Amino acid sequence: MSTNTLPSATFRALLEAGGPSFMPTQILVVPEAAWLAVGGKATKRVVATLNGHAVRLGLLPLEGGGRYLMLRKDLCQQLGIAIGQDVDVSLTPDPDPDHVDLPDELAEALGAWPEAEAAFARQNGAMRRAIARKVADAKRPETRARYAVELAERLAHGSHPFRA
Repeated sequence: MSTNTLPSATFRALLEAGGPSFMPTQILVVPEAAWLAVGGKATKRVVATLNGHAVRLGLLPLEGGGRYLMLRKDLCQQLGIAIGQDVDVSLTPDPDPDHVDLPDELAEALGAWPEAEAAFARQNGAMRRAIARKVADAKRPETRARYAVELAERLAHGSHPFRA
């Protein structure tokens, strides 16, 4: 399904500090009319275009019933936006909400270990994204490779990916 046929909403929002108390980050509060326009509470993942750059994000619940988008610091730096600035936002429901962009190192480790690849495929979308993010966030190539192998090994042995 093409994103042109999906419902959409466009608005302007202030980038502000927020997010879960254990993870200070940046958020954009989504106006009620906008999150209702893209499917309401049933829509969990969206393609958000922020100042012209499309990214896949979770449409997260706020206390009191609203919704927000959580933006990682590296994404804000990439987009050149900072807390206190307005952001032009366009939302559509993610046509493939379980999609995960795999870092090359993780794709290689999973491809070389069929048991790990099968275990990875059985994980829910949020866990697959967390596994991919763990590898992708490592700054050095050797660290990314080490994380990919460690995670693949845990998955292949039926262990939790983040618990040794």
